[in-house]
Amino acid sequence: MKLRHARAIAVFGIAVFALTGARGSHGGGCDNSSSGSSSSSGGSGSGSHSDNDNDSNATSGGSLPGGGSADKAARDVTIDKCAYDAATKNLTAKITVKNDGALDYDYSVTMKFTGAGATSATAVKTGIAVTAGSSVSTELTTPYPGTGDGSEYTKCEVSRAGRI
Repeated sequence: MKLRHARAIAVFGIAVFALTGARGSHGGGCDNSSSGSSSSSGGSGSGSHSDNDNDSNATSGGSLPGGGSADKAARDVTIDKCAYDAATKNLTAKITVKNDGALDYDYSVTMKFTGAGATSATAVKTGIAVTAGSSVSTELTTPYPGTGDGSEYTKCEVSRAGRI
């Protein structure tokens, strides 16, 4: 097994733990509290959702493993926060795209929002310009397809990323 495959499996295992095993510490799951915000750091390509009173829940840290050129673009993307915004009735994902390369790139990112009993929703943003050696924060949004409070959306992930 190549080192990059072993590394990808290890990162995937951490992501699964962040989404399932860390629920007691507000990591990767849905937090139904009304006290404010919750956060988790170190998640790998994962996001979370909260339906608390002020709709703020953050997951930080994380990028996706891989080896191809699209995988390299996906590794440049970090999910900072995923949430349902009750005011706009949108599912939102705040991301940071970091370009460690020597060339400037425009990125295209597709986010997928999922959860138990939830209809899959997708947000796409293209033309995210990132100069060499810098990073850019941006937000992807998509209309909430449900009729409830958004609590069924417990996960967001980068489903596709590319350098244009």
